[in-house]
Amino acid sequence: MRVASFRYRGQWRVGRVEPESERVLPLAVHDMLEVIGATGPLPVEAPLPLGEVELAAPIPHPARNLFCVGKNYREHAAEFAASGYDTATPAGPGDGAYPAVFTKPGTCVVGPYDRVELHASLTQAVDYEAELAVVIGKGGRDIPAERAMAHVFGYTIINDVSARDRQKNHQQWFLGKSLDTFAPMGPWITTADEVNERDLTVSTWVNGELRQHASTADLIFDIPHIIATISAGLTLQPGDIIATGTPAGVGAGFTPPKFLRAGDTVRISIGNLGTISNTFG
Repeated sequence: MRVASFRYRGQWRVGRVEPESERVLPLAVHDMLEVIGATGPLPVEAPLPLGEVELAAPIPHPARNLFCVGKNYREHAAEFAASGYDTATPAGPGDGAYPAVFTKPGTCVVGPYDRVELHASLTQAVDYEAELAVVIGKGGRDIPAERAMAHVFGYTIINDVSARDRQKNHQQWFLGKSLDTFAPMGPWITTADEVNERDLTVSTWVNGELRQHASTADLIFDIPHIIATISAGLTLQPGDIIATGTPAGVGAGFTPPKFLRAGDTVRISIGNLGTISNTFG
């Protein structure tokens, strides 16, 4: 099942998306958290044409910060270590026994086709990061890896937009990751029963040029390990979002770097989860 948050004729709704028939079936709920917490089938209303609704981020206003994993693909860890921008974790790729985890505030979140601000007065080094995002369905603390997948509701796409110069200057990732609009997300949540999260192709195009192309099979720390790590002593809640890291091919990894400029469009596709496309300016 694919579920989306959307606006239709001035009203925000939640609905089940049928991409093949290009329609949305509105659900009789107030927000996505009701869908995540539902224990049975939800009543649907008359279908709407998919092309006539405005898709938003699946969870437009997350209740808590997004949890994010850094340097979780070896090739990206290597390119980032060599870029000169990785002052927060100078040990380099593959040197730690633990995932690098940081957060982004919910104010970063925008929709799958919304404009992303370049914040030109603050940064000249805006970069893209295509990531598989996990949406927690069942909360819990101290979740063992062997039971972690039972806590997953579904998956979506996130672009973990990053200001590399702010990351470097402040010697940590939060300020460089947390500017408004720096987390376009969507286009919907695909429920876990329809996803093989262990082998999804992650691809990014900038103005039509393929920049990132990898598989989630290459994750250093897999999803069960990530959930177990984050939930150790920290209660995860339904609707929490975990971004699992980006593969190689980010702008900072090129010589010279290929940072984003006004008018650039970044398109990201992951497996059967759909596509997001955002113009920067």
